[in-house]
Amino acid sequence: MGWFEAVVLGLVQGLTEFLPISSSAHLRIVGTAFGWDDPGAAFTAITQIGTEAAVVLYFRRDIARIVSAWFGSLFGRRRDDPDARMGWLIIVGSIPIIVLGLLLQDRIETTFRDLRIVAIALVAFSLVLFAADRVGAKKLELRDLNTRDGVLYGLAQALALIPGVSRSGGTITMGLFLGYTRAAAARYSFLLAIPAVLGSGFYEAYGALTGDSAGPPVEWGPTIVATAIAFVVGLTVIAWLLRYLDRGSFTPFVVYRVVVGLLVLGLVGAGVLPPR
Repeated sequence: MGWFEAVVLGLVQGLTEFLPISSSAHLRIVGTAFGWDDPGAAFTAITQIGTEAAVVLYFRRDIARIVSAWFGSLFGRRRDDPDARMGWLIIVGSIPIIVLGLLLQDRIETTFRDLRIVAIALVAFSLVLFAADRVGAKKLELRDLNTRDGVLYGLAQALALIPGVSRSGGTITMGLFLGYTRAAAARYSFLLAIPAVLGSGFYEAYGALTGDSAGPPVEWGPTIVATAIAFVVGLTVIAWLLRYLDRGSFTPFVVYRVVVGLLVLGLVGAGVLPPR
């Protein structure tokens, strides 16, 4: 991987991680369109450490409050505190993607990265997001979150193991179906992703360092540059998206996903882009 490639992919990661359009799909598509080798699932997971660091920085006060209340609940204090409940729900909601990520690791790094699967996922789940944005009541806030909803959010997040689904897209879609406002669904999506994304990133980094990764080897210099760029760009995107969701819908993202998905399917079918 060259330095220019790292800069481009870092920008792509930062721009697409928090929008419901799938960062892993875009990394896969952009790399193939430029004629670069597939950067691999390890590169994707490691650069996501950068965007997740942006989440930690942006929500640092919320996170500090949640962690403090959660630890207090372990010792019998503040058990009814909404922040303590949020901490437990983030843990519960993280279990599905951790378990399935470990069970399906080989497929995530090989089969699921087929561009045909990526394109179909982009189109199919865009329609699900569109339906959720239309029928969702959009009345509930994060204070209304309960155990059932936390588990359902977690199951939706696990769908993002398939590039093209989108981690934020999957969880936001579930939140809309459950009746949460757009902004509340997005905020919880960001918070819920922290354990899974950081865990996956550091797990893949460890595998790359020890040679246990099933994908292509990680070139650390360019990967670190891409991760740093993803952090800076991602921080800007978080702030923009939360402001946008106060007044805007997800329709532009739905249209974009359909167009990109159909375009990729057409280019693969015409032999312009290799599927693997």
